[in-house]
Amino acid sequence: MSKKERLVAAIENGTVIDHIPAEKAYAVATLLGLQTLSNPVTIGYNYPSKKLGKKGIIKVENKFFTDEEISRLSVVAPNVVLNVIRDYEVVEKKPVTTPDIIQGIVKCNNPKCITNNEPMQTIFHVIDKDHGIIKCHYCDKEQNINEVKLV
Repeated sequence: MSKKERLVAAIENGTVIDHIPAEKAYAVATLLGLQTLSNPVTIGYNYPSKKLGKKGIIKVENKFFTDEEISRLSVVAPNVVLNVIRDYEVVEKKPVTTPDIIQGIVKCNNPKCITNNEPMQTIFHVIDKDHGIIKCHYCDKEQNINEVKLV
């Protein structure tokens, strides 16, 4: 795609989050706390995508995400790509992958789990990345990552 065909304006420095499933664009923005930034943020959704049919894209000027922020992303949109932009050029493409352990991001859906009854951080072990199966460290309840609620 040539630069003149871009659907969203180019940014000089920052991060472009691409290949977001269209319905997850706002969840990604919320998870990263983009509404609290003073930097310019562009959120687009329902753009055509060969991979997804429709996709979302988020551009954040002058912001480079930490590995911890990136691992949070994997919970709601596991196959997004982060493009690091410097001087209007992509200098790095970072595929987002689900970590082996997810801490403090999602709630356990077992109402009897200690994490729902005591003030403590949740910990989940990712036991099947292909199918999105995670297991609570405390109560051993398995759950689908697509059906969990964020903390």
